[in-house]
Amino acid sequence: MQRYRIFVVEDDAAIRKGLCDALRVSGYDVLVAKDVPEAQKLIHAEEFDLALLDVVLPGGTGFELLKEIRTERSVTPVMMLTARGSEDDKVYGLKSGADDYVVKPFSIVELLARIEAVLRRSPERPRAVERVLLPNGYLDFKLRELVVGENRVVLTTREFELARHLAMNAGRIISREEILSRVWKMDPRMVETRTTDVTMARLREKMGTENAGMIKTLRGQGYVWGDVL
Repeated sequence: MQRYRIFVVEDDAAIRKGLCDALRVSGYDVLVAKDVPEAQKLIHAEEFDLALLDVVLPGGTGFELLKEIRTERSVTPVMMLTARGSEDDKVYGLKSGADDYVVKPFSIVELLARIEAVLRRSPERPRAVERVLLPNGYLDFKLRELVVGENRVVLTTREFELARHLAMNAGRIISREEILSRVWKMDPRMVETRTTDVTMARLREKMGTENAGMIKTLRGQGYVWGDVL
């Protein structure tokens, strides 16, 4: 059974200890930071399945960390923890890519239930790999680059995120709506799904004919990396 790792960023020592103790007792592994600089280092150096971010932190805000997580790992669930309960704060957090917004004080039982719900509805756990081999080259997720033969190819942010999401969910059909909402954090109702087709065409061109065969288009369903499970 998979053990999820929760990243807790909270400056209040008592709340931080209470959260970490409850999470560990509930079967989660825990990664901890008490301020923004420490959290930023861990975002780039460690793997985690969900982040719990306090909004008001030494050295910055949880909103800044949220944006950094969304840049580094676009589909990782993020929950905001805050004493701020105004509608404007909630809307800002959700529009910035947060998956849930919990206002203090909260009960541990409720928080654990909401963590389970967010993990359950988040994309299937992608494979934690740093590099995916291609027929003629590889994709390096850590360095954020595509190598074709002996050449390093520059990908735009959207092209890279698209390739990473497909490769790390190999064998699963990924719809255009999922790409828009979960990978690029766009509302599918407000954006033409053709946006994904255009980005896909550019990605395939950069990958080259041999490598582009890794991505298959399923009419009316979306895309899949490799064979369908």
